Amino acid sequence: MPVLTRLMPSPLFVEIRPGALDALGGILADQRLSASGRIAVAISGGSGAALRGRLEPALPGADWYEVADGTLDAAVRLADDMRGGHYDAIVGLGGGKIIDAAKYAAARVGLPLVAVATNLAHDGICSPVSILDNDAGRGSYGVPSPIGIVVDLDVVAKAPKRFVAAGIGDVVSNISACADWELSHAVTGEPLDGLAVAMARSAAENLLRHPGSLEDRDLLTSLAEALVLSGIAMNIAGSTRPSSGACHEISHALDVLYPKRSAQHGEQCGLGAAFASHLRGERELTGLIVDRLRFHGLPVTADQIGFSAAEFTEAVHYAPNTRPGRFTILEHLDLSPSDIRDAYADYVQAVNS
Repeated sequence: MPVLTRLMPSPLFVEIRPGALDALGGILADQRLSASGRIAVAISGGSGAALRGRLEPALPGADWYEVADGTLDAAVRLADDMRGGHYDAIVGLGGGKIIDAAKYAAARVGLPLVAVATNLAHDGICSPVSILDNDAGRGSYGVPSPIGIVVDLDVVAKAPKRFVAAGIGDVVSNISACADWELSHAVTGEPLDGLAVAMARSAAENLLRHPGSLEDRDLLTSLAEALVLSGIAMNIAGSTRPSSGACHEISHALDVLYPKRSAQHGEQCGLGAAFASHLRGERELTGLIVDRLRFHGLPVTADQIGFSAAEFTEAVHYAPNTRPGRFTILEHLDLSPSDIRDAYADYVQAVNS
């Protein structure tokens, strides 16, 4: 008999609503993750530390660990500090860097992680990957995805609007990533997971056409849901393929070549997606992406995040080196620096006309 179903790795629970943070203790107990309250909470020195006083009375059995930054060293230190604590679970409370560090530490000590996001800057809140700075620049580390997601809409609404916009750029880039995966399937025969594509693309399409502004509570809800769906799509695929194509290769290249000047991850991925769509000849889609990025104040040309055309050309040429073995429109076209320069000049003219 054929297998008619498959198991889908996904969070045990997802709480996206106003006031969710105040219910965290009850959520952990209700989900049988920590009835005893013995949890480790990883926080940043910023948003996480500011919320500690509010949460401590509801989590009397918790131990609190401040994480200095989003580096591999910090994540390893966090894991070492938590060893021997006999915790039921780990809570990562903060932005993307802290959640990524907490995911890595949780994997090292073998404990489930609950991601409590204080902003919606990128899809790390649910992805099976930790992006951490290391001695070589920045690396991606495979980890179990969070067992639970908590997003308090009252909290994320107070985050800097640039972080919200960056999350939109990261999700919208799924459209380009899925197109790259489909291209690879057609050209190289790489297996394609239709369910993962459908989930990642649907999340992106929803935001591409959402009329709300950054202050709109419904947009925040849609963004949080889209970030979760992107993470689940990656779990289904067993890789970052449905959410990472040429768009992310370009972003990673900017991080590697200009580590002190790189912008928000989602800002770079949104720009990368628009340019990759232009390279694929998808003029109407490119226009839709550019219009939505502009609507939310996101960059649509390299100069808007401080890079010259020559620097962006160098990054695009270097980009395939950031994901060896991944096939996208960049690998397919195999453009020379002069070809990239000319293509980018055409793109800038098109988006500014």
